[in-house]
Amino acid sequence: MGSGENTKLRVLCLHGYRQTGKTFREKTGAFRKLLKKHAEFECMTSPLKVPAVEAIDGDSDGGDGGSGWWFSQPNDYFKAQDESQCVKGYEESLRAIEEFVAEHGPFDGLLGFSQGGAMLGLLCGLQQQGKLPFSFRFAIFASAFRSRSLPHQALYSQKIKLPTLHVYGLQDKVIEAPMSEEFLEYFSDPQTLVHPGGHFLPATGAQKAAYVTFLERMATQNTSD
Repeated sequence: MGSGENTKLRVLCLHGYRQTGKTFREKTGAFRKLLKKHAEFECMTSPLKVPAVEAIDGDSDGGDGGSGWWFSQPNDYFKAQDESQCVKGYEESLRAIEEFVAEHGPFDGLLGFSQGGAMLGLLCGLQQQGKLPFSFRFAIFASAFRSRSLPHQALYSQKIKLPTLHVYGLQDKVIEAPMSEEFLEYFSDPQTLVHPGGHFLPATGAQKAAYVTFLERMATQNTSD
Protein backbone atom coordinates (compact mmCIF):
# COMPACT_ATOMS: atom_id res chain seq x y z
CA MET A 1 0.00 0.00 0.00
CA GLY A 2 1.53 3.29 -1.09
CA SER A 3 1.60 6.42 1.02
CA GLY A 4 -1.22 7.90 -1.05
CA GLU A 5 -3.50 5.04 -0.04
CA ASN A 6 -3.03 5.84 3.63
CA THR A 7 -4.49 9.31 3.24
CA LYS A 8 -7.80 8.07 1.83
CA LEU A 9 -10.84 8.41 4.04
CA ARG A 10 -12.69 5.17 4.77
CA VAL A 11 -16.47 5.47 4.47
CA LEU A 12 -19.09 2.87 5.39
CA CYS A 13 -22.21 2.98 3.20
CA LEU A 14 -25.75 2.13 4.33
CA HIS A 15 -28.04 1.23 1.42
CA GLY A 16 -31.64 2.23 0.78
CA TYR A 17 -34.79 0.23 1.51
CA ARG A 18 -35.13 -2.87 -0.71
CA GLN A 19 -31.48 -2.62 -1.70
CA THR A 20 -28.40 -4.56 -0.56
CA GLY A 21 -24.77 -3.58 -0.11
CA LYS A 22 -24.02 -5.21 -3.48
CA THR A 23 -26.75 -3.41 -5.43
CA PHE A 24 -25.97 -0.08 -3.77
CA ARG A 25 -22.30 -0.51 -4.66
CA GLU A 26 -23.31 -1.12 -8.28
CA LYS A 27 -25.59 1.91 -8.35
CA THR A 28 -22.89 4.19 -6.92
CA GLY A 29 -20.11 3.16 -9.33
CA ALA A 30 -19.90 6.59 -10.96
CA PHE A 31 -19.99 8.31 -7.56
CA ARG A 32 -17.18 6.14 -6.19
CA LYS A 33 -15.08 6.62 -9.33
CA LEU A 34 -15.55 10.39 -9.07
CA LEU A 35 -14.08 10.37 -5.57
CA LYS A 36 -11.61 7.46 -5.70
CA LYS A 37 -8.63 9.72 -4.95
CA HIS A 38 -10.27 10.96 -1.77
CA ALA A 39 -12.13 8.05 -0.20
CA GLU A 40 -12.78 4.35 -0.34
CA PHE A 41 -16.36 3.25 0.18
CA GLU A 42 -17.34 -0.04 1.79
CA CYS A 43 -20.95 -1.24 1.60
CA MET A 44 -22.70 -3.54 4.07
CA THR A 45 -26.09 -5.24 3.84
CA SER A 46 -28.77 -4.96 6.52
CA PRO A 47 -29.77 -8.28 8.15
CA LEU A 48 -33.50 -7.57 7.63
CA LYS A 49 -35.03 -9.22 4.57
CA VAL A 50 -37.88 -7.27 3.00
CA PRO A 51 -40.74 -9.37 1.62
CA ALA A 52 -40.79 -9.41 -2.19
CA VAL A 53 -43.65 -7.47 -3.75
CA GLU A 54 -45.30 -7.54 -7.17
CA ALA A 55 -45.18 -3.78 -7.59
CA ILE A 56 -41.66 -2.40 -7.38
CA ASP A 57 -41.50 0.62 -5.10
CA GLY A 58 -39.10 2.58 -2.93
CA ASP A 59 -35.44 2.06 -3.79
CA SER A 60 -35.99 -1.44 -5.13
CA ASP A 61 -33.67 -3.06 -7.62
CA GLY A 62 -36.22 -5.72 -8.54
CA GLY A 63 -35.76 -9.45 -8.02
CA ASP A 64 -36.18 -10.41 -4.38
CA GLY A 65 -37.32 -7.96 -1.75
CA GLY A 66 -33.84 -6.77 -0.84
CA SER A 67 -33.09 -5.56 2.68
CA GLY A 68 -34.12 -2.76 5.04
CA TRP A 69 -33.02 -1.24 8.34
CA TRP A 70 -36.33 -1.41 10.24
CA PHE A 71 -40.06 -1.78 9.60
CA SER A 72 -42.61 0.88 10.51
CA GLN A 73 -45.42 -1.73 10.69
CA PRO A 74 -45.46 -5.16 12.40
CA ASN A 75 -46.21 -6.92 9.08
CA ASP A 76 -42.68 -6.19 7.76
CA TYR A 77 -43.69 -3.07 5.90
CA PHE A 78 -41.94 0.30 5.80
CA LYS A 79 -43.07 3.71 4.69
CA ALA A 80 -41.00 6.81 5.43
CA GLN A 81 -44.13 8.84 6.25
CA ASP A 82 -45.45 6.37 8.86
CA GLU A 83 -45.78 7.75 12.39
CA SER A 84 -45.98 4.54 14.39
CA GLN A 85 -44.77 2.85 17.55
CA CYS A 86 -43.11 0.18 15.44
CA VAL A 87 -39.34 -0.08 14.92
CA LYS A 88 -39.29 -3.80 14.17
CA GLY A 89 -35.78 -5.03 13.34
CA TYR A 90 -34.04 -1.79 14.32
CA GLU A 91 -32.07 -3.31 17.22
CA GLU A 92 -30.98 -6.21 15.00
CA SER A 93 -29.75 -3.79 12.34
CA LEU A 94 -27.96 -1.69 14.94
CA ARG A 95 -26.12 -4.75 16.25
CA ALA A 96 -25.19 -5.74 12.68
CA ILE A 97 -23.66 -2.30 12.04
CA GLU A 98 -21.74 -2.44 15.33
CA GLU A 99 -20.41 -5.91 14.45
CA PHE A 100 -19.47 -4.84 10.90
CA VAL A 101 -17.52 -1.83 12.22
CA ALA A 102 -15.80 -4.00 14.85
CA GLU A 103 -14.69 -6.42 12.13
CA HIS A 104 -13.96 -4.06 9.22
CA GLY A 105 -13.47 -0.66 10.85
CA PRO A 106 -12.59 1.85 11.94
CA PHE A 107 -14.31 4.16 9.47
CA ASP A 108 -13.72 7.90 9.23
CA GLY A 109 -17.29 8.56 8.15
CA LEU A 110 -20.59 7.00 7.13
CA LEU A 111 -22.78 7.53 4.08
CA GLY A 112 -26.49 6.71 4.11
CA PHE A 113 -28.99 6.67 1.26
CA SER A 114 -32.76 7.02 1.78
CA GLN A 115 -33.74 4.69 4.67
CA GLY A 116 -30.01 4.11 5.16
CA GLY A 117 -29.72 7.87 5.58
CA ALA A 118 -32.46 7.84 8.21
CA MET A 119 -30.59 5.01 9.97
CA LEU A 120 -27.41 7.08 9.81
CA GLY A 121 -29.27 9.95 11.45
CA LEU A 122 -30.14 7.63 14.35
CA LEU A 123 -26.48 6.58 14.62
CA CYS A 124 -25.54 10.28 14.79
CA GLY A 125 -28.02 10.72 17.63
CA LEU A 126 -26.66 7.69 19.48
CA GLN A 127 -23.10 8.98 19.13
CA GLN A 128 -24.13 12.50 20.18
CA GLN A 129 -25.67 11.00 23.35
CA GLY A 130 -22.69 8.75 24.07
CA LYS A 131 -24.59 5.53 23.37
CA LEU A 132 -22.59 4.13 20.43
CA PRO A 133 -19.70 1.65 20.96
CA PHE A 134 -17.79 3.04 17.97
CA SER A 135 -17.19 6.54 16.64
CA PHE A 136 -17.11 8.32 13.29
CA ARG A 137 -16.15 11.87 12.41
CA PHE A 138 -18.57 12.84 9.64
CA ALA A 139 -21.73 11.77 7.84
CA ILE A 140 -22.95 12.09 4.24
CA PHE A 141 -26.71 11.83 3.70
CA ALA A 142 -28.45 11.28 0.35
CA SER A 143 -32.25 11.47 0.02
CA ALA A 144 -32.37 11.16 3.81
CA PHE A 145 -35.16 11.95 6.28
CA ARG A 146 -36.07 11.87 9.96
CA SER A 147 -37.55 8.60 11.18
CA ARG A 148 -41.22 9.10 12.09
CA SER A 149 -41.22 6.02 14.33
CA LEU A 150 -42.05 7.27 17.82
CA PRO A 151 -39.40 5.25 19.75
CA HIS A 152 -36.69 6.99 17.69
CA GLN A 153 -37.68 10.55 18.58
CA ALA A 154 -35.48 10.77 21.69
CA LEU A 155 -32.43 10.45 19.41
CA TYR A 156 -33.29 13.82 17.87
CA SER A 157 -33.37 15.63 21.23
CA GLN A 158 -29.85 17.06 20.87
CA LYS A 159 -28.55 18.91 17.83
CA ILE A 160 -25.97 16.83 15.99
CA LYS A 161 -22.60 18.61 16.07
CA LEU A 162 -20.89 16.19 13.66
CA PRO A 163 -19.89 17.67 10.26
CA THR A 164 -22.51 16.56 7.73
CA LEU A 165 -23.21 16.85 4.01
CA HIS A 166 -26.85 16.46 2.90
CA VAL A 167 -27.55 15.63 -0.75
CA TYR A 168 -31.10 15.64 -2.11
CA GLY A 169 -32.96 16.07 -5.38
CA LEU A 170 -35.69 18.56 -6.17
CA GLN A 171 -37.49 15.95 -8.30
CA ASP A 172 -37.27 13.11 -5.76
CA LYS A 173 -40.67 11.40 -5.71
CA VAL A 174 -39.75 8.74 -3.10
CA ILE A 175 -38.35 11.04 -0.39
CA GLU A 176 -39.58 14.45 -1.44
CA ALA A 177 -37.28 17.42 -0.92
CA PRO A 178 -39.27 18.92 2.00
CA MET A 179 -38.59 15.75 4.04
CA SER A 180 -34.84 16.09 3.46
CA GLU A 181 -35.03 19.82 4.20
CA GLU A 182 -36.90 19.25 7.46
CA PHE A 183 -34.18 16.78 8.47
CA LEU A 184 -31.56 19.56 8.34
CA GLU A 185 -32.91 21.26 11.46
CA TYR A 186 -31.53 18.44 13.65
CA PHE A 187 -27.93 19.35 12.73
CA SER A 188 -25.93 22.30 14.04
CA ASP A 189 -24.07 23.13 10.81
CA PRO A 190 -25.35 21.03 7.89
CA GLN A 191 -23.74 21.46 4.48
CA THR A 192 -26.15 20.92 1.59
CA LEU A 193 -25.88 19.82 -2.02
CA VAL A 194 -29.18 20.21 -3.85
CA HIS A 195 -29.47 18.73 -7.34
CA PRO A 196 -32.24 18.96 -9.95
CA GLY A 197 -32.74 15.19 -10.22
CA GLY A 198 -34.62 12.47 -8.39
CA HIS A 199 -34.00 9.61 -5.96
CA PHE A 200 -30.31 8.85 -6.48
CA LEU A 201 -26.82 9.90 -5.46
CA PRO A 202 -25.69 12.29 -8.23
CA ALA A 203 -22.19 11.91 -9.64
CA THR A 204 -21.57 14.45 -12.38
CA GLY A 205 -19.01 17.23 -12.62
CA ALA A 206 -21.65 19.62 -11.27
CA GLN A 207 -21.52 17.91 -7.86
CA LYS A 208 -17.85 16.92 -7.72
CA ALA A 209 -16.57 20.17 -6.22
CA ALA A 210 -19.00 19.98 -3.28
CA TYR A 211 -18.05 16.37 -2.50
CA VAL A 212 -14.32 17.02 -2.83
CA THR A 213 -14.41 20.18 -0.72
CA PHE A 214 -16.23 18.34 2.06
CA LEU A 215 -14.00 15.24 1.95
CA GLU A 216 -10.78 17.29 1.80
CA ARG A 217 -11.90 19.22 4.87
CA MET A 218 -12.56 15.92 6.67
CA ALA A 219 -9.13 14.58 5.61
CA THR A 220 -7.43 17.75 6.87
CA GLN A 221 -9.16 17.38 10.24
CA ASN A 222 -7.99 13.79 10.33
CA THR A 223 -4.32 14.72 9.95
CA SER A 224 -4.55 17.58 12.44
CA ASP A 225 -6.15 15.49 15.21
